[in-house]
Amino acid sequence: MSESAVQIIARGARAAAESAAEAVDADVLLEGATYSILEEDEDKGIWRIDGFPTTNDEAERMAAILRDHGGLEVVVEKLADADWLAMSLSGLPPVEAGRFFVYGAHDQGKVPEGRVNLKIDAGAAFGTGHHGTTVGCLEAFDNLLKTESFQKVLDVGCGTGVLAIAAAKTGTPIAVGTDIDEPSARIANENAEINDARCDFYFADGLSDPRIAQHLPYDLVFANILAAPLVELAPEIGAALKSGGVAILSGLLRTQEERVLDAYLPLGFVVEQTIHHDAWSALQLRKG
Repeated sequence: MSESAVQIIARGARAAAESAAEAVDADVLLEGATYSILEEDEDKGIWRIDGFPTTNDEAERMAAILRDHGGLEVVVEKLADADWLAMSLSGLPPVEAGRFFVYGAHDQGKVPEGRVNLKIDAGAAFGTGHHGTTVGCLEAFDNLLKTESFQKVLDVGCGTGVLAIAAAKTGTPIAVGTDIDEPSARIANENAEINDARCDFYFADGLSDPRIAQHLPYDLVFANILAAPLVELAPEIGAALKSGGVAILSGLLRTQEERVLDAYLPLGFVVEQTIHHDAWSALQLRKG
């Protein structure tokens, strides 16, 4: 890409930051952009959004949305030319979530014994394990594995495939994933091979794809996506689960929990656990 790389930094009150993050999520023209949101200064109540648009148009649109929300201080910084992937890899420490240890190639020598080790490098697909949503999903899954086993697991919006790979590495014989982004499905299959995990990932739009439907019903469904598609897919996710099955939902902000639950509770789901990391939530629901 010939356009200049920039980072957008916005600081302000939590309510304004979360509202702005929801607006970025809802904008279909910013689907290619990524961002993080976290509490920067607890004493002063300051929250921070770091946005990483992929084009100049995305940069202008994201900056405008952030400036439009409740007094956020917004700064756009030009990034110097560099190998950003290599730099990001060197700055990502391993992640521990219960029994799971997620690491990149740069941490090959730090892999501990007696853990479920998942090698996932940063790249074009979401889900290295460092994001609060992915950590929450792995923590919820680790808790479940203390008392249950899962024969069939589906990972909706699989990204790097880390969640389905975690299932396969802990004894699930049928672990499949789907993503509407073709490169993500390809990367997930590559990661499954790297981790010697028996998984299949498919580029597909929706859960009615025959390659996904052939394994219905599932014991557990991961969906680490965004609040809007979680709501939209509620009937499909509900139909894909067996009675008593578990849905682990994430990609949503704390402020979006009620909206998501409003879509699932009427379908017979009950809340078993809620995990928070920074502004993000992971919901563990069971189909009654």
